[in-house]
Amino acid sequence: MDVGIYLDLRNPPGWAVPWTDHYAHSLEVVEEAERLGAASVWLSEHHFFEDGYLPQPLTFAAAIAARTRSIRIGTAVLLAALREPAHLAEEAAMVDILSAGRLDLGIGLGYRVPEYTRFGRPFEKRFARTEAVLREVLRLWDTGGVTPLPVQRPMSLWGGFFGPRGARLAGELGAGLLSFDAALMEPYRAGLADGGHDPGSARCAAVVNLVVADDPETAWPRIRPYLSYQWDSYNRYAVEDTDAPDPRPIDPDKWCAPGRDGAPPRFGVFTPEGAAAHIRAVTADVPAVQVYLWNSIAGMPADLAERHVELVCTDLRALLA
Repeated sequence: MDVGIYLDLRNPPGWAVPWTDHYAHSLEVVEEAERLGAASVWLSEHHFFEDGYLPQPLTFAAAIAARTRSIRIGTAVLLAALREPAHLAEEAAMVDILSAGRLDLGIGLGYRVPEYTRFGRPFEKRFARTEAVLREVLRLWDTGGVTPLPVQRPMSLWGGFFGPRGARLAGELGAGLLSFDAALMEPYRAGLADGGHDPGSARCAAVVNLVVADDPETAWPRIRPYLSYQWDSYNRYAVEDTDAPDPRPIDPDKWCAPGRDGAPPRFGVFTPEGAAAHIRAVTADVPAVQVYLWNSIAGMPADLAERHVELVCTDLRALLA
């Protein structure tokens, strides 16, 4: 199983640094991860977060492409429904060219109403719009409808969907699935078969929420408030501009407890050996080819983040190889 890192580029107001410094440091983190052997870097997308959550992943992907030579560059996920197909086809092709064929284009729906309304897109039609944009992008590449064309033919494509309809679509397109949900494997493989692809080619990659540390017991109290901020913000923005009630704050300690029937916890701070065991448990029932981990939880202390990335790219990578 390959190992990568995952960036959202959050810069929370309570401990923000100048944006130029933040972006420059993030590029250095990616360069160091490549030097240490990471297989990939993945970029997320959201809009209108108070902490500047990365809004344009392909723009940052182009910067990574210019600074690296071997690490693959993925989007997990890009919100295709917010873009025009020709624009997306051109922009993704440029990143693929700049990286000499290292783009992993991951497409998803998103979950925030304001991201759709402010871009003039109907939220309730996001799946249909996403599928239409994606199919048109593929058609433009197949027919030479935009220039220049990407290096990869076909493009390395991933579906970041969390329901059976999206899993089936990913299969129909011959894409990988950005999920470790075993319940999605049946519709995903059915989609592969329907699309004329070998169901045995099913492949999954996804984020696992953990931090690797030399001394997890000492690191956890320092990480805890950053995890709380990260997920409280996700929950708060999820109900913005909806009729849903304000969510209750999360209890990070409960996230570190095993789930029902002994299921793996939702989050953990582990040694490399503990992290490897946790990842094997999370991926036990799916054809996992890669796992990626946040490089930092909401701007957590630099010494913890830097050591985490180092351990992920060396010790953990070796244990999962």
